[in-house]
Amino acid sequence: MRIHTVERGETVYSVARLYGTTPTRIIADNLLSDPSRLAVGQDLLILEPDVVHTVVGGDTLTSVAARYGVSLNQIWRNNPILGGEDFIYPGQELNISFPAPALGPLFAGGYVYPDVDRALLRQVLPYLGELSVFSFGIRDDGGLIEPEGGEDLISLARSYGVSPVLVLTSLSERGTFSPELVSRLLSDPGLSARLIGELSEAVLEQGWGGVDMDFEYIPAEYAEAYADFIRRAKEGLPEGTEVSVSLAPKTSASQEGLLYRGHDYGLLADAADRALLMTYEWGYTYGPPMAVAPLNEVRRVAEYAVTEADPRKYSLGFPNYGYDWALPFIQGESKARSLGNEEAVRLAKEKRAGIRFDERAASPFFTYFDRPETYADAVEHVVWFENARSVEAKARLIADFSFSGIGVWNLMRPFPALWTVLNQLFSLRGQE
Repeated sequence: MRIHTVERGETVYSVARLYGTTPTRIIADNLLSDPSRLAVGQDLLILEPDVVHTVVGGDTLTSVAARYGVSLNQIWRNNPILGGEDFIYPGQELNISFPAPALGPLFAGGYVYPDVDRALLRQVLPYLGELSVFSFGIRDDGGLIEPEGGEDLISLARSYGVSPVLVLTSLSERGTFSPELVSRLLSDPGLSARLIGELSEAVLEQGWGGVDMDFEYIPAEYAEAYADFIRRAKEGLPEGTEVSVSLAPKTSASQEGLLYRGHDYGLLADAADRALLMTYEWGYTYGPPMAVAPLNEVRRVAEYAVTEADPRKYSLGFPNYGYDWALPFIQGESKARSLGNEEAVRLAKEKRAGIRFDERAASPFFTYFDRPETYADAVEHVVWFENARSVEAKARLIADFSFSGIGVWNLMRPFPALWTVLNQLFSLRGQE
């Protein structure tokens, strides 16, 4: 795999000639919706399969997989143009295999809300080991709050060999993360026992393969109680249910702030089967413009995490989104607009903005002016997002620290480059 950064004047055709490939292959491997327009600074993936199959009449995806002794998921992963569906046609070229990935195995997971677009979800399920559905909450009496809709997500995930995961958060009946609710739950054995009981029933009756605990804003004095709750939940859940925990991005044990003090990395990683480092939101809606997950800051979290637990316990969090800030940024007044990574590239094309790459943050960004009726009213914007190069940088960080997985927040927006890069660098471990 090579990543080509588009220069001024380049086209899909000129890039294809440069690498001795075809425009059709570049368009298919990058899922380019409008190949006639490229943004300066846009990343294009140049893939080099070692086995290619040309579809002939009578072929089905199942028969092609059987012929080469590979899984359907592998064919879907190697051919994002299929969108996780079975339709193929004579003359179509299918990537059967690529050279062995350099960075070894990786367990991939991602989060969705119940209303996720099913077609979009089918595109990414072949890459996943687990699908986490956000989220179950907690009633004041310790009972479970179930999300509305999404009943088909469990069976859809399992049809691709993916384990469906119930996400339990400290969201209250009022729809907010509640430190008061967490304090009551962790200090009252009756409330926590009821919650664990209802959680166990939901897992058994609905068919969940795992539970992910995401309690936020935990008072510092309840750090040990939170780890103990996870341990008791693991013991009380049906046999074989994997329990994971989401961790705020700390860089030291003594890090101040309500978001951090209640998350003891060592205790929580020991209590759960796996732990997700929520390494994103440095750049956020109400904060100053910067990368959502700057590599230098993500590395600091990783460096601390491995001092507290076996690195194989961890998955690295990855943000599938960016932000668009109007300038100048005014603390307490400015509010950034969230946008998808594919949307960011389309915006750069529309505004004829050149995409640049911050080497320290290992993240792309660009600036543009909106187009008001008069030039005097023009407002400058800056957009930070993720692209193939930023994915590769974080992927190599995962390998550097020997983490076992990656967890994507979230899968509600398309970002095919993420999955293609991961598939080229790692052997993605699913349930196949």
